[in-house]
Amino acid sequence: MKRKLLVSLGVTVGLIVTVLLVTASIWPVINEVETGKTPEYPNIRPQYYSAEPKRVFEAAQTRIESRERWKLVEADPQSWQIEATHETYVFGFVDDVTIWIEPVTDFVTRVRVRSASRVGKGDFGQNARNIRQFFEALDDRLGAVKFDPDELGSSTDQPGLREKGAGPAEKK
Repeated sequence: MKRKLLVSLGVTVGLIVTVLLVTASIWPVINEVETGKTPEYPNIRPQYYSAEPKRVFEAAQTRIESRERWKLVEADPQSWQIEATHETYVFGFVDDVTIWIEPVTDFVTRVRVRSASRVGKGDFGQNARNIRQFFEALDDRLGAVKFDPDELGSSTDQPGLREKGAGPAEKK
């Protein structure tokens, strides 16, 4: 009986170690992701919208307030900055999310996002998921033309522009 118990315990520990090694190889061990500044996630970049900053700010604020497990902490229209939190589903960890709405012109707005975990040494990709979820919700709410200025060329068809639902503009 003791031998079976020890074998079962050994197999369980081995499985746990294997799972930890596999997850460590999948996700980088970081606790903070920011659009355009995290080399581990090169496809998470600032997003550009053909909409006035006030409209983007209000849409972002509304989307945060309506999302499950998201909480609006502060929205400052003077600095175009929004502070929010996201609570993870399983363990209830809280991530701090900062959103910057940056006017480029009167009708072009850039949105940057930073998500940072409060605890732990690795987020298992949660901060990147927070940013992607926010942008998906904002895209649904805005319905504005979203574009990537790096892809805009001198051609007449302007491949960097895309309508809502026309596919991702970010490089994969």
